[in-house]
Order: sequence, then C-alpha cells, then structure tokens
Amino acid sequence: MLQTLKNILGIGPKVDLGELIKEGAVIMDVRSREEYASGHVKGSINVPLNQLSSGLKKLKNKDVVIITCCASGMRSASAKGLLKSEGFKNVHNGGSWLSLRKYEKK
Repeated sequence: MLQTLKNILGIGPKVDLGELIKEGAVIMDVRSREEYASGHVKGSINVPLNQLSSGLKKLKNKDVVIITCCASGMRSASAKGLLKSEGFKNVHNGGSWLSLRKYEKK
C-alpha cells in the first residue's frame, strides 16, 4: 500500500536524468504550444497535456524512456501518471523544463 502511494506521487529512488538523456531518453514538454514556443529544452517534443491522450498514438514504443517536463512539475506529474496508466514502462517526471536545460547538448 505504501509503495503504491509512493509510486503515484513519484516518490522513490532518484534517477540520474542526465544519464537517461545521454542514453537517448525522450524529453516530453507538456506545456501549451505558446509556452513551448517561448523557450524549451533543445531536442524536446511538445505534446500539451490536454492533447496527450490523443497524441499517444504517435508513441508506438511503450518501452522508450520518457522524461516529462512543464513549467513547475505539476502537469508533468499528471502526464507521467497518464503515460504509466497507458502502459508506458519507463517514465520520469523531470519537473520544470528549466531544470532540464543543464542537460542540453552544447
């Protein structure tokens, strides 16, 4: 029961997001198109949270590593939950897109 609650809240062992990105993880920015256009992590894809359910058809490989991000981490947490519920196995909440910029390839 406690582990299930931790999984839902995203509490658990820390992962090295930088290493996952180096290994080819997909960074999925779930902010609106306008927010994304004002700045984003290079190489990220934009799938606004309100379009995520319909956009899942584009993601055929449910084993791909996905790191969700948004402005603060709230929408990306929701996106992580939705992706997990749809069978995506390796999804991580990266929080704010600004915090992921340090991993951008120079």
